[in-house]
Amino acid sequence: MLLIPAIDLKDGQCVRLEQGEMHRVTVFSDAPEQMAKHWVAQGARRLHLVDLNGAFAGEPVNQAAIAAILEAVGGDIPVQIGGGIRDLATIARYIEMGISYVIIGTAAIKSPQFLADACKAFPGKIIVGLDAKDGFAATDGWAVVTEHQVADLAKKFEDYGVDSIIYTDIGRDGMLKGINIEATTDLARASSIPVIASGGLTNFDDIDGLCAVANQGVVGVICGRAIYSGDLDFAAAQRRADALMAAV
Repeated sequence: MLLIPAIDLKDGQCVRLEQGEMHRVTVFSDAPEQMAKHWVAQGARRLHLVDLNGAFAGEPVNQAAIAAILEAVGGDIPVQIGGGIRDLATIARYIEMGISYVIIGTAAIKSPQFLADACKAFPGKIIVGLDAKDGFAATDGWAVVTEHQVADLAKKFEDYGVDSIIYTDIGRDGMLKGINIEATTDLARASSIPVIASGGLTNFDDIDGLCAVANQGVVGVICGRAIYSGDLDFAAAQRRADALMAAV
């Protein structure tokens, strides 16, 4: 079970939002690259970056902060990024910068052909971000809830060559209400694509619950507000997950 610290970027700062709303923001660091080094020192095996400005603008905005993070990490661990990725040229630039995985969210739903082309052009590099409210996919920085059920989309994307799916329960993101393990597991069962949980991670109970369904196809979890607020000790949580998985 891979625990992945999130570094959400807004105006060059490391922040956390509540339920994806840009005005409900908490700034945790003016130096995201230092935060990246901190999580690596705490035992992180991958980092999750989100260009929040980019998600709303439809194109990358925080390139300087992203470049600084990649330089700080120095290739020690994989880095994945999402937010405002709408064309193959953007993906190519990110990979050239040193990004390991590119997350396609809104564009995967609005333009499935783009997702298919991206998977073909960059095999093993594409993750799909499926954000949901009551099981229905949301797009455009969560501003629009569609009529597409995430389980149906996951089945549709099976043949594309997607590396994994990050599933976020919008209602729980940034709220410290606990992971929606049932919905995450249902999505993992709906297709053969590995699922990374996101939204609401709070404490060891979530870690225990996720490890219990790892055999269903849930392979990791994005760690956000809880590891910044101190509600969850990241290093201890990863050690706990490792111990639980070793005992299986």
